[in-house]
Amino acid sequence: MGFNCGIIGMPNVGKSTLFNALTKTSQAEAANYPFCTIEPNTGRVAVPDNRLDKLAKIANSAKTIYSQLEFVDIAGLVKDASKGEGLGNQFLGHIREVDAIAHVVRCFEDENITHVEGSIDPIRDLEIIETELLLSDIESLEKQKNNLEKKIRGNDKGAKTKLSLIEKIYIEMSDGIAARKIESLSKDEDNLLRELNLITVKPILYVCNLSESEIVNGNSYSEAVLRKAKLDSCGYTFVSAQIEQELSLLEEAERDEYLSSIGLEEPTLNRLIRSGYNLLDLISFFTVGPKEAHGWTTANGSKAPQAAGEIHTDFEKGFIRAETISYSDFINFNGENGAKDAGKMRVEGSDYLVKDGDIFHFRFNI
Repeated sequence: MGFNCGIIGMPNVGKSTLFNALTKTSQAEAANYPFCTIEPNTGRVAVPDNRLDKLAKIANSAKTIYSQLEFVDIAGLVKDASKGEGLGNQFLGHIREVDAIAHVVRCFEDENITHVEGSIDPIRDLEIIETELLLSDIESLEKQKNNLEKKIRGNDKGAKTKLSLIEKIYIEMSDGIAARKIESLSKDEDNLLRELNLITVKPILYVCNLSESEIVNGNSYSEAVLRKAKLDSCGYTFVSAQIEQELSLLEEAERDEYLSSIGLEEPTLNRLIRSGYNLLDLISFFTVGPKEAHGWTTANGSKAPQAAGEIHTDFEKGFIRAETISYSDFINFNGENGAKDAGKMRVEGSDYLVKDGDIFHFRFNI
């Protein structure tokens, strides 16, 4: 199962610079002009997790492999994108393909970097993009409604249920309410809503791009975005794209020294990655041995066979059982053997709900 987070925002807010730093590449062109990104760039990044480092040290693992999250750099959107402005329809289509959205907003002043709206106002920028996403969804609902009416004439019973939902949410969305904010839906309707492939149903993380001098304490722009995030029940974090780009070019010892000099304990991208991970409601589990300590990603609420399938589809198909040790027991009893001797290794079946930090040995038969 793939999990990805799309990076969106207006042109020249630092999306591609962030993406380059995240993936430590230059595959996303970063330039001071609108629409330098046309096709979405995709990169997988390691999710920082010091638990895996501790597990690897105890097990004396030769290699450490972190859980992965995919980020997608999507071109900048502008006002009237839903009408095709700035190749908007193409870019909006890219957003429909991701699982969650990291919405980057510019929260710094720099007269050398142009802004398509002519001034710095992150709340205005957020609202412009949100309006375009909502308008795109309304247009999508209208098209789906027409198709469903045709199916109903052919006595498609499932189409009636879906059409009823569309008619219900269309009214609220036409009043400016994003799909994820509609509170009047039943559990069945909420599940069906996911099938409509709407952009505004996706979870959103607001990402404030700050200058180096304001990265520690923020500024009035980032404070305004934080207030909006709370009102909108969205995630929130902040980064400095330029700092992170510079960090990506330094050696490890130089990075630590640079971070310390500006008052940071870790790269702000670590927070972005973890925030994206949490936004998608993901958890990590581990496999640990002398060859490697490996972090794996699965959705919160997954059962043991599903988690096994993240390693290999054959593991899920032939799942027999999962030998499980909790992270705390592995640490407290100094590894697998100590946990076993203390009776802390459990044998779990196919109904076991995976917990964040579980260490597994999967038994399967193909």
